[in-house]
Amino acid sequence: MNEIDNTSTNVVWHHATVTRKRREALNNHKSVVLWFTGLSGAGKSTLAHATEEKLHQLGCSTYVLDGDNVRHGLCGDLGFSNEDRKENIRRIGNVAKLMLESGIISLTAFISPFRSDRELVRGMMPHGDYLEIYCKADVEVCEQRDVKGLYKKARKGVIRDFTGISSPYEEPEKPEILVNTGEEKLEDCVDQVINILAKRGIIPEQG
Repeated sequence: MNEIDNTSTNVVWHHATVTRKRREALNNHKSVVLWFTGLSGAGKSTLAHATEEKLHQLGCSTYVLDGDNVRHGLCGDLGFSNEDRKENIRRIGNVAKLMLESGIISLTAFISPFRSDRELVRGMMPHGDYLEIYCKADVEVCEQRDVKGLYKKARKGVIRDFTGISSPYEEPEKPEILVNTGEEKLEDCVDQVINILAKRGIIPEQG
């Protein structure tokens, strides 16, 4: 298990003169954390990047934290045990919190299979600044999309602790957005996310 070192001393949070509110005003939109969760192959990364593309076209400042990309660096020392998965999400949650303060819209695409871990991240953010987006797709659909061959390896026992096969996925009980990525078209899924952001006043209403 990865122990968290909380022994730092003489550390004080520095409050910058350029605040989140001023950054948001410059960007002409509010900052928020969009947390895409779902099974491997459910379309989290695809939807997150397509949503970012749409937001970019609308002039928004954005960044996608993608599961595979993060494990190349920040979380490159972690495996896929339950303990490492928890630490992976804890680290990403803290990065997302910093991005929230930077005034941008961050989009995270992680399986994040455990409710307790997602709730931990939610608790890091001010109320309303964390939007959980459940990319719902049946495991059969995800297996059909198995471009990496991960499900086949998991079925054969080559990959251990694989979510949906040998490790559980705890579905969100009350996500802010439930998107049926297993059946709906990508552009329709993107529209659902964009519409929620506009209704909540995070981005300007679309004409």
